[in-house]
Amino acid sequence: MRILVVDDDRNNVKMLGFLLSEEGYEVVTADNGLTALRLVDSEHPDLVILDVMMPQMDGLEACRRIRQTMDVPILMLSAKGETTDKVSGLELGADDYLPKPFEPSELLARVKAILRRSEISTYDDPEATVAVNGLRLEPVSNRVYDSRGQAIELTPIEFRLLHCLMRNAGRTLTHGFLLQHAWGYEYDGYSNQIAVYIRRLRSKVESDPTQPRLIKTVRGMGYRFERD
Repeated sequence: MRILVVDDDRNNVKMLGFLLSEEGYEVVTADNGLTALRLVDSEHPDLVILDVMMPQMDGLEACRRIRQTMDVPILMLSAKGETTDKVSGLELGADDYLPKPFEPSELLARVKAILRRSEISTYDDPEATVAVNGLRLEPVSNRVYDSRGQAIELTPIEFRLLHCLMRNAGRTLTHGFLLQHAWGYEYDGYSNQIAVYIRRLRSKVESDPTQPRLIKTVRGMGYRFERD
């Protein structure tokens, strides 16, 4: 998963980048709130770790602006540990608040907890219609329509796999996550099984399956359905 670290302290950024990279996360960095807003829009991170005290735009304002357009999880960091500061961050939409200094193990535990909750929350309303990048998926009727309104015939597994990808558009989903949500927790399949179905999906939803525009392969990680 991709994590955006935003802090104007280079030492903190270097330390956080090392910790997260060692855990297998892809790390993108910014040293101010304005740059963070641009990267959230272009990089589609799965989590934003946001320091409060920064030049140009502080973390609280950046958090407020991110929440106006996106529901990406946000973990606030700050040397300010008072209750009022924590409340301000959480009321602006942060998912968690960690005061400095902190233990690396506590940071990693909170990151994993936030990402775990985020994955679960994508299925809070499994019957909601999903429309992304020209495709419209209707879970209640098990139908998918292209940009012209024409129905696309999918098998049940193909439908569940596409539903999972579209509900998490912009996020890279691991093979394990896709297996759990498309095949079920008891399924003992392998990643190459997913590759077969991805190819079948692309043949039905992509205008050119050899040059996929919607369902992208993220090498060594999984797959991502592109946002509009």
